[in-house]
Amino acid sequence: MYKKLNDLQFVIGLFFSVVSLILLFNVMLGSNVSSKLNVYTGSGFLIFGLAMMLIRGKK
Repeated sequence: MYKKLNDLQFVIGLFFSVVSLILLFNVMLGSNVSSKLNVYTGSGFLIFGLAMMLIRGKK
């Protein structure tokens, strides 16, 4: 687990995934302030975060 935390690609992906979950939970809990923008941004961040965590560079 600690080796993954030393990999910057994994940490960036984890950050974007956590931010996307916060945005999507905010929409689910009923906040109507720009909810479409939060859904689109949260979905994009989630896709980007998962891609960053799953894509491995050649070593």
